[in-house]
Amino acid sequence: MPHSQTSAPRDSLRGVRLARGASPWLLPTLATAALSLTRARKSGRWAAAAVPTTALAAGMLWFFRDPEREIAQGRVISPADGVVQSIMPWKDGRTRVAIFMSPLNVHVNRAPLAGTVTSVEHIPGGFVPAFNKESENNERVVWHFDTELGDIEMVQIAGAVARRIVPYLPAGTKVEQGERIGLIRFGSRVDIYLPEGVEVAVEVGQATTAGVTRIDRD
Repeated sequence: MPHSQTSAPRDSLRGVRLARGASPWLLPTLATAALSLTRARKSGRWAAAAVPTTALAAGMLWFFRDPEREIAQGRVISPADGVVQSIMPWKDGRTRVAIFMSPLNVHVNRAPLAGTVTSVEHIPGGFVPAFNKESENNERVVWHFDTELGDIEMVQIAGAVARRIVPYLPAGTKVEQGERIGLIRFGSRVDIYLPEGVEVAVEVGQATTAGVTRIDRD
């Protein structure tokens, strides 16, 4: 089993697997919902408050779910759940595949290839919607992996709602393909840059599943 999955603590709630990094948002929401439900029997105001707070708590549990995955075979697999937003040739010969993550997607991102994390760089920026072209200047975390295909760049991009990116691994960590590497709270966008000569197997509008959907073609 990958190193980070055995040595790092996990958020949990009565057996429900939750994404690491969810606690600062999830625990206050659950506490508020529990308080509202407890007092709802004695107060009409609390009863009225119990409905939205309970719904919000249920939504948070759904947003921060972190299901196990059977990792697919292939050289490059999707780092994110979502929909392929764009496929763009880059000036240096690489191809950028941008995957848009909605708030309903799983927010945990996974390593597209096995290798070594060579750098993890946080870059401050704005928070415009991830589907906007200006989102390229958003808050983001840039990853580089040393892999059998050479250097692979992956970028986690925050959006209008996603205001926090939580990397799970530091530079120097060896990763397995499909291993959990970080979280974008409430979705946004993940870009992966395929090396020159690697053909893209997905198309714009196609749904992807992290650790399952193959990005490249033989």
